[in-house]
Amino acid sequence: MGGVEDEEPATKRVKLSTEELRGLSNGSSLIEPVSGSSSDLMGRPLSSEGDKEVVGSKGVIKRVEFVRIIAKALYSLGYKKSGERLEEESGIPLHSSVVNLFMQQVLDGSWDESVATLKKIGLLDESIVKSASFLILEQKFLELLNAEKVMDALNTLRTEITPLCINVTRVRELSSRVVAPSQFVLVGSHSQDIVRAKSRSKLLEELQKLLPPTVMIPERRLEHLVEQALLLQRDACPFHNSLDKEMSLYTDHQCGRDQIPSQTLQILRDHSDEVWFLQFSHNGKYLASSSNDRSVIIWEVDVNHGVSLKHRLCGHQKSVCSVSWSPDCNELLTCGVEEAVRRWDVSSGECLHIYEKAGVGQVSCGWSPDGKWIFSGVNDKSICVWHLDGRELECWKGQKTLRISDLEITSDGKQIISMYKEDAILLLDREAKVERHIEEDQTITSFSLSRDNRFLLVSLLNQEIHLWNIEGDPKLVAKYIGHKRARFVIRSCFGGLAQAFIASGSEDSQVYIWHRGSGELIETLPGHSGAVNCVSWNPVNPHMLASASDDRTIRIWGLNELNMKRKDAHSNGIHYCNGRT
Repeated sequence: MGGVEDEEPATKRVKLSTEELRGLSNGSSLIEPVSGSSSDLMGRPLSSEGDKEVVGSKGVIKRVEFVRIIAKALYSLGYKKSGERLEEESGIPLHSSVVNLFMQQVLDGSWDESVATLKKIGLLDESIVKSASFLILEQKFLELLNAEKVMDALNTLRTEITPLCINVTRVRELSSRVVAPSQFVLVGSHSQDIVRAKSRSKLLEELQKLLPPTVMIPERRLEHLVEQALLLQRDACPFHNSLDKEMSLYTDHQCGRDQIPSQTLQILRDHSDEVWFLQFSHNGKYLASSSNDRSVIIWEVDVNHGVSLKHRLCGHQKSVCSVSWSPDCNELLTCGVEEAVRRWDVSSGECLHIYEKAGVGQVSCGWSPDGKWIFSGVNDKSICVWHLDGRELECWKGQKTLRISDLEITSDGKQIISMYKEDAILLLDREAKVERHIEEDQTITSFSLSRDNRFLLVSLLNQEIHLWNIEGDPKLVAKYIGHKRARFVIRSCFGGLAQAFIASGSEDSQVYIWHRGSGELIETLPGHSGAVNCVSWNPVNPHMLASASDDRTIRIWGLNELNMKRKDAHSNGIHYCNGRT
């Protein structure tokens, strides 16, 4: 984070700040002129600017706005004396005298005077004046009612609020409050908020949101600007894969490559043939892999992020092409190539049910968001919905899916996503029976849905991966290139913190990782000796990635600084490796 050795240590800066704040909390004032005091320090930065209208090296920060926002932050933090001193030394008031008078009148409940003062502030937008007047007079009305001055309240409603000719619905509610007050006293009623007046400070907050920021600076404006700056730095960082709490105001944010899982921590060798598919469970505690050896293995991730074999699931008569975790991670679906879908208990490894149809085979599978039913793609190009007990609940006939196809459902259960042509994806609204489509000009080999249901990652025959925004009309937003694909189905996935990265397998035996936002290829991970068919990023641990290969192995990737110390380097068929190969 460059230049640390040239600066005063952060601990010293923090100590100085803490001592100053402690002095304030003890009742001392920084206003008192003390030689070498922090009051001198406070004045120096502003006076060095002289009468310049801007501050900062770029000339884009207006001095008046900058000082006012700092003063606002000081008051918000409870540093009233510091805020007053800043206003005094800079000569820049937080608010004009008219605005200060207006605010005090609101807090004092001087309603007629505050409405009159509001009109003197100089607001050009008459609709804002009316809306602010409405809020003030509504508060006046409610406080009169609470004081049981019904006739005065009714007079305010008729002669002051109604003539504003705005918010008619609210006026009716207020009127009903006078006519039939008892109907509004029930807890939870729609109009409970008008039973009693809000606090005057709350009213002032609402007025502040309504008035232009040049008149009354929004609450926590400085915090908002600082957060915005941090988020922009985070989003611009190609390697950001750590928690936001690790970001600091003391330095510009920049992560290194060491935040990307790029070191082989384990090699899992328990499959006897090519490993075609793998997927972490939603809670990150398990990993399931399927293979050309007709088996599925459930792996368990321990608290130290080590991976060990939990169950080997056997019973499929053909190669197993995909798996799908139940929402609660207690059950697993597995799908053989044009065969049956099996449902397994994760804890015991027992097969709970087999879903099959005479004369046809299943090619894909998935769960409903509530875990009460499953769905499968069938090789007759239909999509079937099954009850857990095996009853077929629904079936969409026609060209809904392909022989080799992925299948996804959105977390609200409303949309099923499948490949219905070699170069097109179907987004089927189950309730409205409305179809939307993503059309590509290349053959689609696989796709993956983002956790927030907003994006679809589509792998293509031409060695490109496309990112589609599927909110509303689908829109292509990014492309990722560099990996190799010529003959096989190669799968990609979202991953990392906030799914900020894209990972993909490749036929050149490597794993490729791109920054999702910029499209920049940031890592290429060697190690496998055969095509990498599938990758999966742990949804809970952004520093754990798994890859499945034709070399019959699964590699677990982690951070470079991790050193998994094991006494037994070969346990349960698992080889632990400290290097990248």
